[in-house]
Amino acid sequence: MFADRAKIIIKSGKGGNGHISFRREKYVPNGGPDGGDGGKGGDVIFMIDDGMNNLSDYRHKRKFAATPGEEGKKRNCHGKNGEDLILKVPEGTVIKDAASLKVIADMSGENRCVTVLNGGKGGLGNQHYATSTMQAPKYAQPGGEGIELEVLLELKVLADVGLVGFPNAGKSTLLSRISNAKPEIASYPFTTLHPILGVVDMDEGHGFVVADIPGLIEGASEGVGLGHEFLRHIERTKVLLHMVDGASIEGRDPVDDIRTIRRELNNYSEVLSQKPQIIVINKLDAVPDQKDEIVSRIEKEFSGQASKIIPISAVSGEGVDELLHAISDLLADMDQKPTVFEPEFSIEEINASEDGFEVSVLKDGTFYVEGPKIEKMLGYTNLESEKGFFFFQKFMKEQGIIKKMEELGLKDGDTVRVLDLEFDYYE
Repeated sequence: MFADRAKIIIKSGKGGNGHISFRREKYVPNGGPDGGDGGKGGDVIFMIDDGMNNLSDYRHKRKFAATPGEEGKKRNCHGKNGEDLILKVPEGTVIKDAASLKVIADMSGENRCVTVLNGGKGGLGNQHYATSTMQAPKYAQPGGEGIELEVLLELKVLADVGLVGFPNAGKSTLLSRISNAKPEIASYPFTTLHPILGVVDMDEGHGFVVADIPGLIEGASEGVGLGHEFLRHIERTKVLLHMVDGASIEGRDPVDDIRTIRRELNNYSEVLSQKPQIIVINKLDAVPDQKDEIVSRIEKEFSGQASKIIPISAVSGEGVDELLHAISDLLADMDQKPTVFEPEFSIEEINASEDGFEVSVLKDGTFYVEGPKIEKMLGYTNLESEKGFFFFQKFMKEQGIIKKMEELGLKDGDTVRVLDLEFDYYE
């Protein structure tokens, strides 16, 4: 089954814990610490697979996780890194944060491989904490936590031209005539339930790709029918072909149809309504005696709102060559690079959010430090011991927390509160 939307949960691997061990050999009775570092957790990576054309692989499985890193080992041996999780998607897939709907990455153009979640860092083994005054440290650093995120995958097709209109306007018939596509053609609404791409070959290599977007209906921009699912596929297109049934075979007025579809495009996205449009009046071969009158009426109503208005017959081919050359001329004056949506949600922000800290100055002048990184560190550090407090001070300096407080005006004698721990700072 064709799927152009999926919501999944991804999680990077946890970093392996640092190891606590001491060198013990026959002729080395007082060997020092030799606990190795933990391995890094696996990343979550999205990669374009040219063999995929939809997101059906993500319909029945929702959770995907990279493997964790191994704990460090004795004799300074490093734990094995976790394996990266590679999720393959078709080109044109937009990855969004499910909560905010902001774009994280657009798998289009040159973005063929994107690391979305970084695996947790491996913890340092106890060998790193030996000093001249603490030669046998009995603690090691835990591995960094993996990051979990719910993401929305949306496939927005990569096409130069979007073919829109009411059901049975003749879009599928036109696409089958001008391209290599073979859409199903029948006389009932929503014959096409997913976008169909066709490649149009022109002289001198000026070909282009047309997407037959399923028939729109009134209320599509509000999600009526499958409106949202259909409309998002034309967001990347450079030119819109707006096809109407000029013969009114199903009793609808072509002028009203054009107004309705234009309104739906504008309601969904103002950007869509501003794209160059060619109005294609189809099926005029069915009413030859009324052809001039119908074309004149539509031109009078919409001549200033469309790049061109072209009458055709998708069945006989009348006017089709003129249409193709009009499209080619429009595209020739436009940027040939595919439309790629810019990220709105920083990958760096995602990967820092689970392992960061914040420093603020309270009204009484106290410097307050909080954040997941601090909570994690306090969870494995005994601050009542001299060695533990020394480790805490070293951690604050290495992580840039002291520097951040100094930038905010920290000086000797100022009070610092880290969660529930309060102390006076002296350099």
